[in-house]
Amino acid sequence: MSTVEQSFTKAGANPAASAAHSRFVQRIRRRYEAELPLLPPGIPGREAMQALIARLQDGGRTLASSLRVCRHLVLERLAVADIEQAAPMPAITEAMTTLAEVTLCAALRQARLEQDEINGEPRNEAGEPIEFWVVGMGKLGGRELNVSSDIDLIYVYEDDGQTLGPKVVTAHEYFGLVAKRLYALIGDVTEDGQVFRVDLALRPNGNSGPPVVSLSMLEEYFLVQGREWERFAWLKSRVVAPHQPEPGEPPSRAVALRSLVTPFVYRRYLDYGVFEGLRQLHRKIRDEAQRRAAGRPERANDVKLSRGGIREIEFIVQLLQVVRGGQFPEIRTRSTVKALGRLAARGLMKPLTAEKLAQAYDFLRRVEHRIQFLDDQQTHCLPGCDEDLGWIARSMDLPCSADACQLLDRLCEVRELVATEFDALLHDGQAPSAGGCKKGQCGGPPLPVDADEFLEKLPPELAEAVRRWAQQPRVQNLREESRLRLAKLVGRAALGVRDGECSLDAALRFIDWMEPLLRRESYLALLVERPSVQTRLLRLLGLARWPMRYLMQHPGVIDELADTRLLHERFDGATFIADLQARHDAWAQHGEADEEALLDSVRRAHHAEVFRTLVRDVEGEITVEQVADDLSALADATLQCVIDWAWSRLKQKHREQPRFAVIAYGKLGGKELGYGGDLDVVFLYDNEQDTDENAPEVYAAFVRKLITWLTLRTAAGELFDIDTALRPNGNSGLLVTSMSSFGNYQVGRGSNTAWTWEHQAITRARFCAGDAGLAQRFEDVRRQVLTAPRDPQALRQEVQAMREKVRSARPVKPGLFDVKHSPGGMMDAEFALQYLILAHSGQHPELLANAGNIALLQRAEDAGLLPAGVGRDAANAYRELRRLQHRARLDEQSTALDEAAQAAQGTAPLRAAVLALWQAVFPAETTN
Repeated sequence: MSTVEQSFTKAGANPAASAAHSRFVQRIRRRYEAELPLLPPGIPGREAMQALIARLQDGGRTLASSLRVCRHLVLERLAVADIEQAAPMPAITEAMTTLAEVTLCAALRQARLEQDEINGEPRNEAGEPIEFWVVGMGKLGGRELNVSSDIDLIYVYEDDGQTLGPKVVTAHEYFGLVAKRLYALIGDVTEDGQVFRVDLALRPNGNSGPPVVSLSMLEEYFLVQGREWERFAWLKSRVVAPHQPEPGEPPSRAVALRSLVTPFVYRRYLDYGVFEGLRQLHRKIRDEAQRRAAGRPERANDVKLSRGGIREIEFIVQLLQVVRGGQFPEIRTRSTVKALGRLAARGLMKPLTAEKLAQAYDFLRRVEHRIQFLDDQQTHCLPGCDEDLGWIARSMDLPCSADACQLLDRLCEVRELVATEFDALLHDGQAPSAGGCKKGQCGGPPLPVDADEFLEKLPPELAEAVRRWAQQPRVQNLREESRLRLAKLVGRAALGVRDGECSLDAALRFIDWMEPLLRRESYLALLVERPSVQTRLLRLLGLARWPMRYLMQHPGVIDELADTRLLHERFDGATFIADLQARHDAWAQHGEADEEALLDSVRRAHHAEVFRTLVRDVEGEITVEQVADDLSALADATLQCVIDWAWSRLKQKHREQPRFAVIAYGKLGGKELGYGGDLDVVFLYDNEQDTDENAPEVYAAFVRKLITWLTLRTAAGELFDIDTALRPNGNSGLLVTSMSSFGNYQVGRGSNTAWTWEHQAITRARFCAGDAGLAQRFEDVRRQVLTAPRDPQALRQEVQAMREKVRSARPVKPGLFDVKHSPGGMMDAEFALQYLILAHSGQHPELLANAGNIALLQRAEDAGLLPAGVGRDAANAYRELRRLQHRARLDEQSTALDEAAQAAQGTAPLRAAVLALWQAVFPAETTN
C-alpha cells in the first residue's frame, strides 16, 4: 500500500483553538524538534509510518526507541489535523489503528528473530512452521482506536510442537517468551515513554490464564468456559500482527482462528439469551463508574463509561449484532458506525435512530480525543480546569462563557439520547417485569411457573392449561431461571385477559404454542425481552387459529413482530432477492457460504415473508386477492433466488447462466397461491440457444438439484412441496423438457401430443422464474395452444367429463356445501372459464392474458360470450367464495358448510350465480 498522507484545509476549523494548547503536543515539539521534520504534515499512512521507523533506526535509535518516537510524532500530526484542520473522526481512529498495527508487526518480527537465535523456529509434528497471531480486541479490532488508548491483545499460536534450535523448548514456552519480548518492545516505559499500554485481561481465564494459547486450547475454552460477555469482546477481534497478506500473496492460516471465533460469537438462531449477560456486564461497568466518581464530581462527566456514553452506543450495536448476526451475516462488521447503517438497512433499527446514534458516537469520540490530547492520558472525563474545558469547547465550535457552555449543553443532549435508546433496549439495566405491579396490585416475590401459588392466581381455564405441562418432568427439570421466565410470560398473558387486551382463547393458544418450545429457550427469551412482541403475538393468536400452527412450525418468525414496518408495507420481489443476495455475499465474505447456510437462509427469509403477509391478512390490512398476489410473488422470487444459487454450485454447469425457465401452473400460475400451497411447475430449457451436446443431461442434473434445494427439510424447516405432474407425459415424462419439444407436444405436432385437460391447465400457466428471455417464447406457445381451432361440442364434452372426474374424486356429504368442490362452487366457475378461453380465444384475444379468474369472467361477459350480468355475478361470487375458503382455512375450519353455516354466510346467492354461469356455458348440463 502506498503512503497515505491526508491534508485538510482550515475551512470550518476554529482558529482560536490551537493544537499547541495541548501540554502533550508542547512536550513532543520540545523534545523531538529534530525528528519532527522526518514525518510529513498531515495524517500519515502505513508506508509513511514504516519509513519513519526505518529513518529513526538508520539514525542510530534502537527499534524500541524508534517505535516510541514514531508514536509521539504521529500523535502530534493527528492533534494538528484534528484540532486545527477539522479532520474527520474516522480518519484519526484509522491512523491510530494503523500505528498500532505497524508497531506491533515490527515488534513481533524483532521478537521472533531474537527468540529464534536462542531456541530456533517452532515446528509441529509434521515439521511445518507454526503460525503465531496477535489478535486485536476492542477498538483496535474494530479499527476505532482512540488517541491515548491501551490495546487489548490476545496471543494465539496455531499448533503444539517444539523448536529445532540449540535450546529446545515447546511451542507454548517459545511463544510465551516471544510475548514477553513483544511486551517489552511495546509496553515497557523507557526514557522515550511507551508505544502502547498493553492489556491481556481478555485472554481465556483472564489474568489467571497463560499469556499465550493454542488454537486447541482456545476451542476448548469457548466450548466449556466461554461466557456471554466474552462473545461481545470477541465480536471485534481480528489478527493485527503479523500483517495479513495482500491479494496474490500466500494466504495466512489464520482462517482456522476465524472458524473458531465466528460460531462462538454468532449462533445460528435468534440469540435473545444474551440480553441478560450484557445486562449484567453493563451493571458492573456502571457500578464501577459510579464507584470511581464517588467524591469526585468531575468523573460524572465520563464520556465513555457514564450514562449515555460511548460504551452504551457500542453495547446497543453489539447486542443487536450478537442476537441476529448468526442468521444475518450482512449485519456483521467490527465498525460501530458501519454496523448502525447495516442494522438500519436490515430493519433492526429505525434509520433516524441509527443516524442520531452515529452522530452521537462521532461527537463523543471527538470530545474523548480532545480530552486525551491534553496530557496523553487514558482518561475520558472532562477536565476540571476552565481553561482546558474552554479549549475543548472552542475546538468543537461550541464555546463556553461565564453564563453558559454550549459544549456541556450539547453533551447532555447527546448523552440523554443515547441513554434513552439504551434503556429502551435493555430496560435500564433491569430485566423486564411481568407486569406484576399493575393498578396497585403487586405480586410479591417472583414465582416459578409450576408453583401452586402462581397457578392459583391465574384464571381457571388458563391455570388448567398451564398445569398440564408445568408438572411434566421436562418442565420440572428446567433451571429455576427458566421456570421463572415461563411464569413471566404466562403472567403477562393472564394480565392481558384480565385487562381486556387479549381474549381467553388467545391466551390458551399462547399456552399451547409455548408447550413444544419449552426446551427452545431463545424464543421464550425473545418474548421476555420484548413485551410488545408478546402483546402483538397474543392479538394475532386471538384473530385466527392457523397462525398458531404456523408459529409452531416456524417459531423464529415471531421476531418479525418487533418490526414496526410489518403492517404498512407489501411484499417486493426485487427487494427480497436483493436482500437474500446480500446475505449470500455476506456468507461468502465470512467463508461460510456452504449449502446448509444458504438453504437455511432462503427458508428463514421465505418463512418471515409468509408470516408478514399472514399478519397483514388477519389484521385486515390486505384483501384475499392481495394475499394471493403477495404469496405468489414471494414464490416467484424464492424460485429465482434458488435457481441462481443452485446453478452457481452445479458441478456439471457448462455456461455462466442457464437458459432455463420455470413455468407455473395451477394456483401459482393464476397468482392465487395460498398459505402452504404446493407449487405446480414445469421445467424448460432453451435448446435453440444452448446447443451444447450435454445440455439435456446438465439441465436434468440441475433440476434434480433444484428440487432438492426446494423440498429438503433442514434445521430451518421446509420450503415448498413441488408437483411436476403437469409436465409433458406426466410422471412418466422427463423432469426437464426442451422448449421445442414442449411446443411440439402442446400444439400437436407429431404423435406425442397434449390432452385437453393439459390445455385447460395451460390457461393459467405463466413464466415465473429463470431466464427472462424465455418468457415470451413460452407465452407464444401458450397463445398458440389457446387460439387453436377446436370443435366446441367435443371440447364441451371433454371439459364436462374432466369436471365430473374431479367431482367424483372429491365427494361432498349430502346437506353440505363445499365452497370449492360442490356444484355451484369455485371449481365449477374455473372449469366454465377454461372452456370459454379454449373455445373463444381465437376470436377474442382479450381472453388470452393470464389476468385471473375474476377479471376474465368479466371480460367474457363484455365479449358477449355470457348473458348480461352472468359473468360479473359469477366473478363477484367467486371472489366471495375465495374469501370464505380463505377465512375457514385461517381458522382451521371445514370449507364444507352445513345449512346453518350456509345461511349465516349467505352462500345461496353465490352458489346460484356460479350455477347460472355453468348453465350458460354448458346448457345441456343439469345440476342437482
